[in-house]
Amino acid sequence: MKEPKDNKKNTRSNKYDKERKTVKILTFAVIIAALIVILLLIMSLFSGGDKPQEVVTESSSRVIKNSEESTQSEVQNSEKSSESSSESETSQSESSESAESESSESVETKETEPTDENVTEAYTGDWKPVETQQEGEHTTNFNDGSQDRIEIKKATANATGLDESAMIEWWVENSGEGQVVATVSDTGQTKNYRVYLKWVDNQGWQPIKVEQLKENDKN
Repeated sequence: MKEPKDNKKNTRSNKYDKERKTVKILTFAVIIAALIVILLLIMSLFSGGDKPQEVVTESSSRVIKNSEESTQSEVQNSEKSSESSSESETSQSESSESAESESSESVETKETEPTDENVTEAYTGDWKPVETQQEGEHTTNFNDGSQDRIEIKKATANATGLDESAMIEWWVENSGEGQVVATVSDTGQTKNYRVYLKWVDNQGWQPIKVEQLKENDKN
């Protein structure tokens, strides 16, 4: 017996419908799989891009931190250097003042009457004569640069406590046989002195009296 034509048509139609459904399902599955793959790739790209950013950020933070530490270290070193320099200058100043004080205070002094109203303080002391290079009969040479002037300046510095290399000699004059008076000051002219000296044969010039002046009367 032959199948009816309608039955054949129905069978073919059902077969085609099943094939279409199967194709649709496979296509949908492929699309879903493709979307999943694309999503995974995107996630992988984004997660992989974050790491360099973190590294860069961390590196930048380290650079900034190192720069701040370096700047702070330089400031501290500068402050230490400034403090050290200040301490050194103070120490040098104190040493200079101490040297001046020792040279004048190492001899016991005694107050005496001033010679005029320009004197604020007058005192005598048992200063030793400076060592001389002169021999034989002595005649004072008042010329600049003479051996007498060199030794008079040294003896005057010893009696006043002034720095010989910075002391200013304003006047040196004869005050009697074998005696002179020297008027001197420091470089700033804040300390002015009149020093009386006498010549001791074979020993040199010896300070015998010092007067501290209100003002330099030989300037």
